[in-house]
Amino acid sequence: MGKKSRKRQSRPEGTPKVKRQEVAFVERPFEGLPGETDLVAMREVVPAATVTVRTTAEYGDREVQLVTLLPDLLPALHREDGTVLVALQTGMHTGDASRDVAAALLDAIELEPGSALTAAELPEPGPRLQDVLDLEAPFEVTVHDSFDFWLTDEAKQDGDVAAALEQANGNIVPTVKVDGVESAYWCRMGREFLRWARPEDQELVLDGVARLHAARESAVDDGAKFVGAFRSSGILIPVWELAPGTEAEELTAPVKAFEKKLAAAIARTEPLSPEERRARAGIVSRQVTLR
Repeated sequence: MGKKSRKRQSRPEGTPKVKRQEVAFVERPFEGLPGETDLVAMREVVPAATVTVRTTAEYGDREVQLVTLLPDLLPALHREDGTVLVALQTGMHTGDASRDVAAALLDAIELEPGSALTAAELPEPGPRLQDVLDLEAPFEVTVHDSFDFWLTDEAKQDGDVAAALEQANGNIVPTVKVDGVESAYWCRMGREFLRWARPEDQELVLDGVARLHAARESAVDDGAKFVGAFRSSGILIPVWELAPGTEAEELTAPVKAFEKKLAAAIARTEPLSPEERRARAGIVSRQVTLR
């Protein structure tokens, strides 16, 4: 929805193509960043959210918005008002999501206001978000019920743009960040679910959930049931189906209480019992790996 666009790393016509260096695979690309689990959730299970970050002095001391999604899966937009938006959900990926986002961020800062970044080629090795961002800056995710953050108020006055925005908004899954715990998100997709990105080693989280599941203690609330897990960016995101009609604000107290039980189960170090191993195998058999 910008006036202009720029393709990353274009080369003059007729220039021989140089073999590109591949970015090394990083299993847990956002490790070491504030809000790692929120970044993973924004990349995979949250439809519309933003978080303000700041680059270091070396990279311009600029305020930037990391966002879940941009129109047409664009990597970045430099809005007419100077706001830089960089997407976590895009259509092109190397083996290191942190490098991908950092490359888009640095390119977007250099764009003229009113321009969009389109990625013709994947980035080569270079600075990652861990290198580019001020890691001491505040980090607070804002979940939105629309994609209005894509546009300035002036741009929303265009009829065609407004229609496209309305259509995009109609596809948003209602999602709310649960208060009192980190990186837990309520959503409604016909039924209500809780998706909770955990910071611990993903294999230890599996063990902990399996221990609780075998003991019939894996429900986060009355009427809820554990149904599986997503695996993404080195993080495990367990999922619970909630009692019909459960609202996000009703989860604050029970989820906060359940977190103590879950953390204790994850911290246990003795081998799994036969029942716990069977529970773990069942969880693994139905888990989904995202990207």
